[in-house]
Amino acid sequence: MQDEQSLVQRAQRHDREAFARLYEEYFDKIYRYIALKTGNRVEAEDMTQQVFIKALNSISSYKWKGSPFSAWLFRIAHNQMVDYLRKKTRQATVSLDESSVAARDNPQTTTEKKMNIEQLAIATRELTAAQQEVILLRFSGELPIAQVASIMGKSEGAVKALQHSAIVALRKIMKTGEV
Repeated sequence: MQDEQSLVQRAQRHDREAFARLYEEYFDKIYRYIALKTGNRVEAEDMTQQVFIKALNSISSYKWKGSPFSAWLFRIAHNQMVDYLRKKTRQATVSLDESSVAARDNPQTTTEKKMNIEQLAIATRELTAAQQEVILLRFSGELPIAQVASIMGKSEGAVKALQHSAIVALRKIMKTGEV
């Protein structure tokens, strides 16, 4: 955390290398979060770039409040997603490509993995919007409960309850074969 704080402070002083390191550290996590929400790789790439452009433009106003810098980035990504979803009326889908499966897998394993991912993506659509958000932030964003709570503007207890109910619902959906 100290190293992150130092990088942020350097980036606030217009140190390009420091911002580049922050970008490299968080790009994949922000991208996965957005890609799973949009279901569109090209849109996700564009939106992830927009998140970092907004972060670069407003990093000088960032105030260190004890929570990690990533919480601030995910808040920007969350707001970007809210704007995007307001503009879109179609339901998000998850596009799967060959890069999501390791090349060393045999065809049967590859097919099984794709089916499981597709089933999970379909099952996730059955969750409430808040449950979907928690699942995406926790598991594709790899964020701890405290950061998810901060991003969503909820208490840690509420996030834990949402996560628990989402996992229970996903298990039920996946087990009953409704997917």
